[in-house]
Formats: sequence, structure tokens, C-alpha cells
Amino acid sequence: MQKLLNYKYSWALMVVLFIAIVYAVSFVSYRLDLTAEKRFSLNASTKKLLNNVDDVVKVQVFLTGDLPVDYKKLSIATKDFLDELKQVSNNNIQVSFEKPGEDLKEDTAKAMLYDSLARLGVVFERSEVTENKHEKQTNQLIIPSALVSYGGKRPVAVDLRSSKKVYKQFNVVNDIPQEDAEATRNAAEALLEFKFANAIDKLTRTTVPTIAYTIGNGEPIDRTVNDLGESLRTEYKLGVFNLREAYPDPAKIGALLIVKPTNPFSDEDKLKLDQYVMNGGKIIWCIDKLHAELDSLMRSKSEYVAYDRNLNIDDILFRYGVRINGDLVQDLNCSKLPLVIGYNPDKSPRMERVPWPYYPLLASTNNNPIAKNLDKVLPIFPSSIDTVKSPGIAKTILLATDSNSRTLATPALVSANSVKDENDFRSFTKSYIPIAVLLEGKFTSLFANRLTSNVTDSVQKATGKPFAAMCVNDSKQIVMSDADIVTNAITATNGPLAMGELPFENYRFANREFLLNCVDYLVSNNGIFESRNKEFTLRLLDKKKLEAERLTWQLINIAAPIGLVILAGLLLQWARKRKYA
Repeated sequence: MQKLLNYKYSWALMVVLFIAIVYAVSFVSYRLDLTAEKRFSLNASTKKLLNNVDDVVKVQVFLTGDLPVDYKKLSIATKDFLDELKQVSNNNIQVSFEKPGEDLKEDTAKAMLYDSLARLGVVFERSEVTENKHEKQTNQLIIPSALVSYGGKRPVAVDLRSSKKVYKQFNVVNDIPQEDAEATRNAAEALLEFKFANAIDKLTRTTVPTIAYTIGNGEPIDRTVNDLGESLRTEYKLGVFNLREAYPDPAKIGALLIVKPTNPFSDEDKLKLDQYVMNGGKIIWCIDKLHAELDSLMRSKSEYVAYDRNLNIDDILFRYGVRINGDLVQDLNCSKLPLVIGYNPDKSPRMERVPWPYYPLLASTNNNPIAKNLDKVLPIFPSSIDTVKSPGIAKTILLATDSNSRTLATPALVSANSVKDENDFRSFTKSYIPIAVLLEGKFTSLFANRLTSNVTDSVQKATGKPFAAMCVNDSKQIVMSDADIVTNAITATNGPLAMGELPFENYRFANREFLLNCVDYLVSNNGIFESRNKEFTLRLLDKKKLEAERLTWQLINIAAPIGLVILAGLLLQWARKRKYA
């Protein structure tokens, strides 16, 4: 080694060796994720999906440019994540960051472009943010979306924002909720993998699941299910199935959707549904057990009694593991309803938004992948659900009320002023009442050991399969005790609204996202839903302390390094003088 160092051109050899090592390492890519929540690691299902991509997937990200701090952070996180996707997919992911319409000079052309993007699902925001007193105020159009394209198919829009808003404080009675923008954007980062993987999966899948909307028992087929149809039609094959006419075939129908039936189910109807489940079919039950509608209250102008619809499905749901109770659920953490509280001097009505406990705000109380990282879900006159013993069936509470709830047993009196005094407030003693439940496992037939041979023969003749007393394979069902979670309101001016949006309210709750997640969970077998369980820990600096000590830390970070360099130079100079004196 010493001879090599003494060699005349040893320095040149060292340089060549260093360049060779650097060049060789450039072909080796390895990342070590040391974060506690595995922030920079992809799930195995996502890696499998990317490895099976056989053509180029183009991703156009519109969140770019001069952005507010929280959106800038989300844009950087999106870029880092897509770089990881590109690497895992063997460069089959092509990414570009661009502002649509930036090269268009005419406002008309730009408006047409924005309109076409909006129809694809791209979202637009106007931002007016002052980060702090030392920074500028921004007012600009922000497009927190991406567009994923593959193989000439209709592009899929990805909303980079989180549908779950995190609030610094939330008191719906006295305060307007104040959003914690940093925490909300952090939740958005945690969902990036699921959103992009889900979009790529929908574009690259070879078969599209069929979802059947069931009719025959008084289910609505009018504009109150407009948003439901539009939302499902873009991602699945959506059809209508009349339960009175045939047996549903699980080989053709991925999931049945039963929404707000008003007529009783016959034993034959229940037998058809039962055999569909026994042979692997999935069902989403959206049931209004009681007849309780806001229109009825408005017509009575005071109060009315909510009564049981007598749908005759209690026995089949009980066998599967749940019971929808004949009651109405209220919670103090609720939406508000515009009501006439008096009249102005000109005799025009005076409106005021008052808390409406019959519209409790629902959320997940656990880490289930369907409702995690979702904003609140809005029901209308929900009932409570009890889980009952059913061997082999796993039960997961998807949505529940908050910590100040109560139930009103049937016959329940619906009143515009249901909370009158202090005693009424004290009656809200229940917590986390279930409203939506997921059932998974091998279900047992309601009709096991109950049918005659003639009936079992007719089942085999109609379905081509023998009567099944138990599920052949594991199946899944979701039961909601309020059908209005998936229906929409209609106004005279705007027509059908979105799910989770009330008239005169400029806010949409996460009802649509919850329904789509439910359907996706039932019919998808790719494991992508695992990535919804990601949760990033937000490690923030103390803003008040940072503002108070701003100058101190600026001096430490700017002046201290310069001072250390000067000190090192002085010490070196002193040492040289001492050595050569």
C-alpha cells in the first residue's frame, strides 16, 4: 500500500478508482425505510400490481407552481411517491407536473379545458392563505388533482386531497369548525399509495365487476338515487335487478345493492337473497326500518310519529349477525338544519341554522380500511344496530355516532325541538352507537332444515345449483341502518345534489366516498385496500415558540457557522505561529 502511495501517478489511479466505484453504484438502487410508520415503503399488493403493468401508465399531476406551504409539501410528497412507483414498475410509470391551460391565452379556451377536466373528476380550489405575519398572502387557482391514463381508456382522476378534514376545534353548536391544514394534508399523504394504486388497478383490470341495484320491494328509482348511479357507473358495470322475477346469480353479479325498500319482503324474496349469499354473493343493505322523513315533519309543522315499515327482514339479518332496532338515534355532534324561527318586519321568513340531533355525524371508531381517513358521514334519521351471536361471522363496526348520543324508541316522536331543556341534554348518555356494520365469514342459511323437498327442487331448477344450507366460501355483507346515507336531496334550483349534501349547505360530507369504499371492498380481491391503513405521524414544531424565538434560531443557523469558521481559522493561524516561531 505504501509503495502504491509513493507511486508517481497514484493520485490519478485513486481518482479513476473513485469514478469507477461511483459509476458502478449508480446502477444499484436500494432504499432503507427507517421511519416508524414505514412512510416510504409500498405494500406487497401495490408492488404486485405494478409488476403486472405491461404498458406505459401516464400520470399528469396538476399540483405544481407557486403553492401555499401545505400544498407545496403535498406536491413534493406526491413527486417522491411517484418516483418510487416509477422505479418499482421498471419505468412503466411516466410522470409529468404541469399546469393545464398555461399556454392558452384566451379565457374561453381555458374555461373549456377546465370544464372538460372537471367532467373527468379533476377538482379546483381557490386558495387565499396567509401563512404568518412575515409571509405574503396568496390568492390563486390550485388544482390538487392528477390524471392517470392507460391504453387509450378514459383517464381516471385522482384527488390528492384527503376527504378527512382534521379540525383544531369542533363545536358545532357555537363555533365554525377550524381546519388544521397541516394535519389534513398529512392525512392526504398517507392516502397517496391507495389512491394511485386504485386508479391504476381500475385502468389495467381485465374484467369490470357488475353491481346490481335491486328493485321489487319499493326501492326508489327516481332522482333521489341520481348520485349513486352516476358514482357507480363510472367505475363498475351498473345494472338493475328485479328480485321478484329471478334468482340473482353470484357468478354474474359481484354485489347487490338494496336501498331503502318500503314494501315487505316475502319469504321467496328472502330465499333468493339467502341463496345468493350462500353461493358467494355480497350484499349492501341500506335500510330505513322506521318511516321518518323530513318532509313529513315540514308538512305537519310541529311533530309526527315515526313508525315501523314492517319490511319483514329482521329474521334474515339476525341470522347473518345483526339486528336493526326500531328506534331513532340522536347525537349532539350533528349537522345543522335551516329552519324558520320567525318573520321579519316585511313578513319575510327569518331562517336560522340550528343543530339537528336527528342528523348525527358518523365516523369510524377503529382502523377498518373502509372508513379510515374519511371525513364525517351524514345520515338522516338513522336507527341503531346491535351485533348478535352468529358462529363464524366476524363483525366490524364501520360507522358510529360520537360520545353524546341517545336513542328514541318506537313509536318515536319526531319534533322540530326535540332538545328542550337541561334534562334533555343530560339524556345523551350513550357513546359510539353503531350505524354501519361489516359482516365477514361463512354465513348459515336462514332456511336450513326448514324447506320441503318441493321448494329445494325449485331452487335447484331456478339456479342450476342444489339448495345450500351454508356458504360454500367466505362472503361479505355490509348493513347500514339508514338508507339516506346513499341517497341524495333534490332542490328546485339545483336539481339532484350529491350524497351527503344538504340543501342550502355549501358542504359535502364523505357519503359518496364511503359507499364507493364499501363496494370496492366487497368486489375487489387485489389487496390494495391494505394501503388505506397507512397513517403518517405528524411531527410539527411548536408554532408559538418558533415565532417567539425566530430571530434566535436565525442567528444560530446563519451566524454560528460563520463564527465557527472564523474561530477555526484563528486557531489554525495561532497554531502555525506557535510551531514556526
